[in-house]
Amino acid sequence: MTRALAGHVKRSLRRLHGRLAMGFGRVARNAPLSVNWGFDRGLPVDRYYAEQFLAGHSSDIRGRVLEVAENRYSSRFGGPNVEKQDILSRHPDGQATLFGDLVDPETLPSAAFDCIVLTQTLHLIFDLHGAVEQLHRALRPGGTLLVTVPGITPVDRGEWKDSWHWSLTRASLVRLLSGPFDRDKIVLSVYGNLYAATAFLHGAAVEELSRRKLDTFDPAYPVTVAARAMA
Repeated sequence: MTRALAGHVKRSLRRLHGRLAMGFGRVARNAPLSVNWGFDRGLPVDRYYAEQFLAGHSSDIRGRVLEVAENRYSSRFGGPNVEKQDILSRHPDGQATLFGDLVDPETLPSAAFDCIVLTQTLHLIFDLHGAVEQLHRALRPGGTLLVTVPGITPVDRGEWKDSWHWSLTRASLVRLLSGPFDRDKIVLSVYGNLYAATAFLHGAAVEELSRRKLDTFDPAYPVTVAARAMA
C-alpha cells in the first residue's frame, strides 16, 4: 500500500469513526473524541464557521492588515489586496511586527490599519472593553474590524486555561462593540445549531460531519459569533 493510499484509508476510517460515534449515543459518554477542539482530527467546527465569515468579507482584507499570532487568514482571504501585513504577538518572535498587550495603548499605533482580523482571541482578554477601544483606535477612518468569538465551546485544558475568560452571544458582542463603534456600522453573524454544538463539544472535526447539517443555523446554539465593524 502506498503512503498516499494509506493516508487516505486512515482519514476515511477516522471520518467513519467520528460519524459512527456521533450517530450512536456519543452524547451519553463523558470522554470526548478530541481534547483539542478537533484540530488533531481535521478542521474544528468553530474554525469552519470563522473561515466562512472571513470568506464572506474577504474584500475588507486589504491595504495594511493586522492579524494576531500569524497571517494565515490575511494571506488566504486577502491575498494580493494586502499591501502591508502586521502580526501582533504578546512576546517578540520571528513573525511578529508588533508585540505587547492588546489593552495597552502603547501596543498598537493609532489610525494605522485598513483591516484588523481578530479570530478567536477576545475571550482570552479579561478587559474586553479596553481591548475593543484599542482596536477601534488602531483602525483608519473607514477601516474594518473582522472579529470572531466563541459561543458554545470547550475550554482549553492547557496553555490558555487560566486566561480563558469569556464566551459571548450575539447580544453581548454587539453591545461590546457598540461602545467605540457606531451600532449602525456593525453587522453580526451567528453560526451553529444543536448538531454543530454537540459535535464541537465532543471534538469531532468537520471532515467527520455532515456539511449540510453544519450549514443550518439556529441562533439558540451559537458556536461562533462574528462581527464586521467599521470605524
